[in-house]
Amino acid sequence: MNILSLVQTALELGLICSLTVLALFLSYSMLNVCDLSTDGCFTLGAAVGAMVAIAGHPYLALLAAMAAGVLSGFITALLQTKMGIDSLLAGIIVNTGLYSINIAVMGGSSLLNMNKSRKQANAILDRFQPDLVVGTGGYASFPVVKAAAKRGIPTAVHESNAVPGLTTKTLSKVVDVVMVGFEESRSHYDDPGKVVVTGTPVRTDFFRYTRKEARAELGLTDDRPLVLSVWGSLGAEVMNRQMAECIALECRDGAPFHHIHGAGRDYRAVLDALQGSGLANHPEVDVREYIYDMPLVMAAADLVLCRAGASTIAEIAAIAKPAVLVPSPNVVADHQTKNARVLANAGGAVLLPEGESSGEKLYALMTGLLSDAPRREAMSRALRDMAVPDAAEQIYQTLVRLMEKRAN
Repeated sequence: MNILSLVQTALELGLICSLTVLALFLSYSMLNVCDLSTDGCFTLGAAVGAMVAIAGHPYLALLAAMAAGVLSGFITALLQTKMGIDSLLAGIIVNTGLYSINIAVMGGSSLLNMNKSRKQANAILDRFQPDLVVGTGGYASFPVVKAAAKRGIPTAVHESNAVPGLTTKTLSKVVDVVMVGFEESRSHYDDPGKVVVTGTPVRTDFFRYTRKEARAELGLTDDRPLVLSVWGSLGAEVMNRQMAECIALECRDGAPFHHIHGAGRDYRAVLDALQGSGLANHPEVDVREYIYDMPLVMAAADLVLCRAGASTIAEIAAIAKPAVLVPSPNVVADHQTKNARVLANAGGAVLLPEGESSGEKLYALMTGLLSDAPRREAMSRALRDMAVPDAAEQIYQTLVRLMEKRAN
């Protein structure tokens, strides 16, 4: 079975919980990739002889590696933290005959674990002899990037969130370049001079459709606007309860707009909550267990209701979709609220804390924004102004400049 078949099978079984992961593996399948491992950093070998290690959050690292690979012909190997690997990812690794290298998690509680990770990081560097090391956040990136910096190897970090986490903040003091998603992020670093605004890459599928083309593909033939709501690939129980209330209000009012909602694992609970609401009489309201064609649906949408993870806000900004952002309260350092605030302060989104949200309030926001085309256009303009559509190219060029500078 090839990797595309594996991904498709996993999707059908509901095992893939991130469209980003799907895109990365689709990109992966188009490359002449020789190695993939399971540990916190990537190693890419280019035909020109450069070797690059990318360490950190596995999915963000995959995205960065794929972007670099597509642009420069790098050959890629993934390393990811042993504790963080998904069973699906492990299955793909096994089924494609690729190998793995494990590294101790730097965030462990014991000094022994920290010492072990340091030794493993140096072993990785000895083995692959990288010319450049790039961290993409997460504990796994810390030992590899720090060890590389100590050796004098050119190093960089990329932070997709608006405010850096502990790992990125600490590594920013020793690396050569800090790449960030938004201009507003620059002030959070001790040396703003080493910060480069590259944006966060989004897959090219998000740029494939115009709104008109996407609506035609979805079979939307009237002029009613489309709302997309999704609270993460797995769903979110609190927000799905609120969406059931919101959808019931839509049905009560005769479905004044099209609405596609991705409920994730709460799909059956949402449908049960809507029993008796008249949902069956309103095909304009489409409740799905999973949205497999997210780039298509988002392109067609006039308004998006969602969380505020780094990848999500990058996608919203890249295609300039007005949004109501309800950050997850269950994330480290409340980073989603900080992400949402960047878009809200720029005028591109409405920030609604989960504790203040309700089905009735969401419905009021939706109807208000959908009836105010000038405001939505202003939100789109604000998002275009802050977006970096060619983020992958910007990252690649930044890293090339770093290597050239160090070579001279």
